[in-house]
Amino acid sequence: MNFTSKLIEESVEAFSSLPGIGKKSALRLVLYLMNQSKETTQDFTAAIINMRENIKTCSNCHNLSDTEICGVCSDLRRDRSVICIVENIRDVMAIEDTGQFRGMYHVLGGVISPIEGIGPSDLNITSLESRLQKEETKEVIMAVSPTIEGDTTIFYISKRLKDMNVKVSTIARGVSFGGELEYADELTLGRSIVARIPYRIKGE
Repeated sequence: MNFTSKLIEESVEAFSSLPGIGKKSALRLVLYLMNQSKETTQDFTAAIINMRENIKTCSNCHNLSDTEICGVCSDLRRDRSVICIVENIRDVMAIEDTGQFRGMYHVLGGVISPIEGIGPSDLNITSLESRLQKEETKEVIMAVSPTIEGDTTIFYISKRLKDMNVKVSTIARGVSFGGELEYADELTLGRSIVARIPYRIKGE
């Protein structure tokens, strides 16, 4: 792709570095912004900079938040006896979109994957245990993507929580094995949360 402007080329490179955006899509975005007023472009860039500089991680559940405690954790109307464990922020958003869950969340920050060098110590598991020791949690829902890595993570965490007085359940397999939670349609994901089943460690 040939450019007559080095500035446009640099902008296209910046946009195309984002996931799912190729050079042609990046060029369309750049040209779109070029046709907007300076104020519109400045508002756009200011929003990105403000987000990057001021976004926080909830000190309780590790969700993204504008404040130290996220809106879910600070909402007194939610059921604090149930914690839904998810891999990432996108999964929180996907479950919230279903409107089927009114409990709390805990974001692991990934799944155990030896191939990628991700072990238990790289995930937010210790902070989960601390929450369960302090809070009156009755049930933990493992809403982790049904993959080999996800199942390994569920098994590991369940072993860690074995001696705690808490029910461990998993989402129903309406979400196909090998799929990722964030890509499941809202109806299927919502039903999987509602129809969750107790998790049993094999061989015990």
